[in-house]
Amino acid sequence: MTLPKLSGAGTALITPFNAEGTVDYSAVQRLTQRQVEHGIDMLVPCGTTGEAVTLSDVEYQKLLETVVETVNGRIPVIAGAGSNATMRTLENARVAAAIGVDAVLIVGPYYNKPTQEGYYQHFRAVADGIDCGVVMYNVPGRTGGNITAETQLRIAEGGNVIATKEASANFTQIYDIVRGKPDGFSVLSGDDDLVLAQIAMGIDGVISVAANELPTDITHMVHLALDGKLTEAREIYDRLVTLLRMNFIESNPIPVKTAMAMMGLIEERFRLPLVPMQRANRERLEVVLRSLDLLAS
Repeated sequence: MTLPKLSGAGTALITPFNAEGTVDYSAVQRLTQRQVEHGIDMLVPCGTTGEAVTLSDVEYQKLLETVVETVNGRIPVIAGAGSNATMRTLENARVAAAIGVDAVLIVGPYYNKPTQEGYYQHFRAVADGIDCGVVMYNVPGRTGGNITAETQLRIAEGGNVIATKEASANFTQIYDIVRGKPDGFSVLSGDDDLVLAQIAMGIDGVISVAANELPTDITHMVHLALDGKLTEAREIYDRLVTLLRMNFIESNPIPVKTAMAMMGLIEERFRLPLVPMQRANRERLEVVLRSLDLLAS
């Protein structure tokens, strides 16, 4: 088992649907190819941004097969596989590993609100049960619970736990993970608008929502920052920051999918309980996209 070293910019890939409400696999292929051609460093399908909790088992498998086949080994593919049940998470992870992903992204169990020992046992059970890399995902705003730095570092001691995606926005916690992480372990941001500050603290990259819209710009910005060229990276950040924030004016992925539809990349389709963007917010988003010259002609 060869485990990738994750760094740079990754895209939390959206899942396109068609007018019938089914997954648009042709669009999945097209979006995946666009990401690779625009220089993204890694792809993360079937996560929060991919509306994974609304996918059937058959859709989940076919979507991952489409992404893996299209990528064809050019960049790492990290498949979202988490749920709030450890056995279900392990089943998802084994499906993803069998398809050929490089790693699985495992969110802290939501709703259950486990103890720190529960988090540890959950991640260890998944990591010990599969033959690919594991990326922890800490997003308290979605799950209702925080995986502490101490617990994450304890989980990171396992050989195939290769990274954490940190979306707690807790700089003290993130720095403690950076300072204490084992060799070869990556810390990735889950917050587009905080990534430059976090790179200055020593993280390794980002799993980005905005990279769906602007893979070239996000990759360039992150690479500049990782190379220590923070002034140049900030010039890109200053140009994009309104869009980075606008992507979260409503629940992700409503804004980013709306933007991509306005850009002519996908049909504007969601699965309940997500619904189309409110009119006032949609108008604000359109202004931002026009300012960046992103609206489809």
